Formats: sequence, C-alpha cells, structure tokens
Amino acid sequence: MNAVAKPAHAEVWSALEALTDPEIPVVTLRELGILRAVREGADGRLEVVITPTYSGCPAMGQIEDDVRATLAARGMDARVVTQLAPAWTTDWMSEPAKAKLREYGIAPPQCGSQEGATTAANVLRFAARAAGPAVPCPHCGSPNTTETSHFGSTACKALYRCLDCMEPFDYFKPY
Repeated sequence: MNAVAKPAHAEVWSALEALTDPEIPVVTLRELGILRAVREGADGRLEVVITPTYSGCPAMGQIEDDVRATLAARGMDARVVTQLAPAWTTDWMSEPAKAKLREYGIAPPQCGSQEGATTAANVLRFAARAAGPAVPCPHCGSPNTTETSHFGSTACKALYRCLDCMEPFDYFKPY
C-alpha cells in the first residue's frame, strides 16, 4: 500500500497564495492577514489557520470553503481551523494590501493597534477611541472627509464621504 505524501507547508502556502477575499476580490487572504498559519495538528494532519477580521464576519464560511476547495483541487488534505485569539488586527495587513484597497476605492486603515500588540488588553476597549488622523479620500486624496455611518458595506468598514469630490467610500476600520 502506497502512502500519500503530505504536502510541505511551502506547497500549501503556494496553493493558497492567490486566494482572494470574497468581499474584496483585489486583495488576497494572505495580504489581509486572514491566513495565519500552516501547521501540523496533534494528529499529524496539516491545518490551515484562518482568523476573521471580526468575530461575526459573514465571509468566513465562504473563505473556509474556498481554502478547502483550493487544496482539494490540488490533491492536498488539510483541515481548516478558525482561530479567534489573538484577535485579527489591521497590523496584519501587508502594505501591498493597503495600496490595493486604495486603488479599489476603499480607504485603508490609518493606524493599527497600539504598537502592534495583540494581547487581551488590546482586544476589549471600554472607552471611546481618540479621534485619529483624517481619512484621505481614495478617489481624490483629499483629507476633507466625514464619516457618514460607522458601518459601511460590511461591518469591518465605515462609510465616509469626501467633502471635496463628494464621492462616498468605504474605510477599512483599524481594529
């Protein structure tokens, strides 16, 4: 009986490299920091670890299905594990992802968590956040913008409007 060789971690990463976010198809799951790790589970089976941008993200089921289907199409056996802690932070987004968001018409986050820390102290916030820097318009670059709704097309984004070019746009929240 021939045993099927397990794919190397690099092979799994390579297979998933082009997999995009179902809600923002111009950025990959890896660029967003949703794909966290490829590891060997306690039973020896490969695991792909994903972390949602927020705990109620409705796209996670689709992301899990896409990861599983991509690996299956290449004959790779791996389990998909959703890991909620540490909580996802925009610090995990790559600079190319932020540039792609801007080009797509979504303002990328202006800042992430404090010093990139992902401890439990940074997960829960009971005080209002201090006003951050102005969110520049991804269409014309003007900082003369205003938030019109704290929730945009998805809960991880806020809806803004540029007061110069008058275009509405989503802003990817920095937490």
